[in-house]
Amino acid sequence: MDRRNFIRLATLGAASGIIAPKLVLASSSSMAGGLYYTKDAPGRWSKKIGGHLPTIEVDGKSIKVTTAHDMSSYEHYIIKHMILDKDFQFVAEKMFKPGKDSVAISSFTLDKTSGPIHVLSVCNKHDTWMNIAEI
Repeated sequence: MDRRNFIRLATLGAASGIIAPKLVLASSSSMAGGLYYTKDAPGRWSKKIGGHLPTIEVDGKSIKVTTAHDMSSYEHYIIKHMILDKDFQFVAEKMFKPGKDSVAISSFTLDKTSGPIHVLSVCNKHDTWMNIAEI
């Protein structure tokens, strides 16, 4: 390979390394129904929305998250609630234990967070469910 072709291919490779990830991420900006599930995109769990989608009550900077799911056994339960900020960065979480936690309810004070938050409810059998609220 001559020097010109090498430089041309190296430049093309560098440019595709910068542009291609942005194109891939832009085209898959909605992972709902695949990586996580929502009310509008329940994927394979369309009959499981009621017991898995977290509900969010906002009071200023405080939120209460509830998942209406049975918590009686390790066979099937909500593992945790997670809060992510607008950029999907971790903010807080609460872990649950069946038998000890009779209901999947968590409360958070988000003094350093504003804007949209993503609330995740993780089930040991029916994957991760997400709902969004504004702080």
